[in-house]
Amino acid sequence: MLEKKTAPVHQENKSELVFTKKNYQLLLISIAIVVAGFILMMGTTDIYDFRKTLLAPMVVLFGFGFGIYAILKK
Repeated sequence: MLEKKTAPVHQENKSELVFTKKNYQLLLISIAIVVAGFILMMGTTDIYDFRKTLLAPMVVLFGFGFGIYAILKK
């Protein structure tokens, strides 16, 4: 005789999210750091100012690096 294959009675449909609440918080912080870096770049003052040529790009790069950390954090 042919046996019928039935689905198990208890199927667990628990799907774990890849990111936790902490990852999202860190990602939002990194976005805020990048935005702060771009705000530091704004303005009509001297284009060769320390703030625009060195500080702001470093802040933006730090924000992107922190974003990568936030994504890879387990």
